Amino acid sequence: MSDTIVVLDFGSQYSQLITRRVREVQVYAEMFPWDASEQQVMALHPKGFILSGGPNSAYEPDAPYVPAYVLASGLPVLGICYGMQAITVAMGGRVAPSQEREYGTAEITVLASNPLIEAGNYPVWMSHGDRLESLPPGFVKLATSGNSPFAAMGDLQRHYYGVQFHPEVRHTPIGVEMIRRFAVEICGAQPTWTPDSIIEQSVAHIRAQVGQERVLVGVSGGVDSSVAAALVHHAIGDQLVAVFVDHGLLRQDERQQVEIAFKANLGVEMHTVDAIEDFMDALDGVTDPEAKRRAIGTTFIRVFEQAALKVGKPRFLVQGTIYPDVIESSAPDRNKGHKIKSHHNVGGLPDDLSFELVEPLRYLFKDEVRAVGEALGLPVELVWRQPFPGPGLAVRCLGDISMSRLVTLRAADAIFTEELTKAGLLGKRKSVDEPGIAQAFAVLLPVRTVGVMGDARTYQEAIALRAVATDDFMTADWARLDYDLLARIASRIVNEVSGVNRVVYDVTSKPPATIEWE
Repeated sequence: MSDTIVVLDFGSQYSQLITRRVREVQVYAEMFPWDASEQQVMALHPKGFILSGGPNSAYEPDAPYVPAYVLASGLPVLGICYGMQAITVAMGGRVAPSQEREYGTAEITVLASNPLIEAGNYPVWMSHGDRLESLPPGFVKLATSGNSPFAAMGDLQRHYYGVQFHPEVRHTPIGVEMIRRFAVEICGAQPTWTPDSIIEQSVAHIRAQVGQERVLVGVSGGVDSSVAAALVHHAIGDQLVAVFVDHGLLRQDERQQVEIAFKANLGVEMHTVDAIEDFMDALDGVTDPEAKRRAIGTTFIRVFEQAALKVGKPRFLVQGTIYPDVIESSAPDRNKGHKIKSHHNVGGLPDDLSFELVEPLRYLFKDEVRAVGEALGLPVELVWRQPFPGPGLAVRCLGDISMSRLVTLRAADAIFTEELTKAGLLGKRKSVDEPGIAQAFAVLLPVRTVGVMGDARTYQEAIALRAVATDDFMTADWARLDYDLLARIASRIVNEVSGVNRVVYDVTSKPPATIEWE
């Protein structure tokens, strides 16, 4: 098992980013709620702790606090924002409301070089309304800012550190290096969390879980299910059998592309099930997003069970669940985040389902999944396919779902993807700083708008375009597309796609929105 840094979540929207940044420096990290049991957390034999930010004030009577076992462990601790304030209160310092809050970019001055940060002036990202008024015994001031007399602190003997800013966000350029210093140099964790080590550990776990039994995988054409299938196939070879359910909610030409990819590239035994009528019947008249998911999930499982019977109904089922899916679905074993939605990739399996789940990607972020896929030798075009939700176009076809509306959506989506690809904006980037789009798709809206075509009045549907830039999918910013490119895409959609007379572009980031519309 790789050396581990434990992230304790105090309710920050950035907690998952902290976990991701630690892994970015090739050290494994897992996130737990701040009040997770000592037994559960210490079972990982962590090398150190990072305490996240949070919305509370540390001086409030019922505020979340630093668990006693964290300080008793003798391990290094890094508190971020609220985490710093919680350490301060726990160890005898003072936190109070600030007369002037700090939100956004600020500049800190690091007074002297220390194990966490070199001396100098640095831009950082602040987000707090409280501040430290006095340090706990044993701590020294490491940095100041315009509104924070203690922007960073440290007990260099016990290896306790606190920063008032957020090193995990990209707006803090020195953040990744700080996290590397804490994880590798201060905690002594070995940077061995690499694609090869992920594969090695996953293979051992898969083999131990399934033994010599047959395993079933449902593939959707998305990156996650493809890499999950490849990883399991790498572990157990011909024990794996794949079922591809064509539910009629696929992107343009996707069925053919998936069949070629799995049969030709992976050499996996695959059975395709044409269940379009079953899904269209289940979705008839269903407009509520949650009801759509339930209808699709239930139908998929039943169709899948029937397909499984034809291949001997294996005991195990592979799912391409990844870490953001788990987090956004509020899995109780790893976080206390507010439930955003019944996630499009984490379904509620019925009680009578007899499969045992194999989830080799459950604690991987999207870029880790892609890195594993490439390390397994999957084709670049397969690994870098656009992310696609489990229910497919059902969560992008808002309102009633019909074959005609799906045809409209597929055509518009294909034009959007084609133009972005021609512009060099889709696909693998050379670095995280290179401009590019992580996910892009079209949404068919359940509204009709007035238009004019050929001097005649029209009353047709509208298409919304969504394109985001992100390197972790936990947060995302809308992509600033060139106006001429947007104009060309809109013109093509209106002229080439029957029944559409208006195109709009989504300029909402995540948060407050999610990437998918439903």
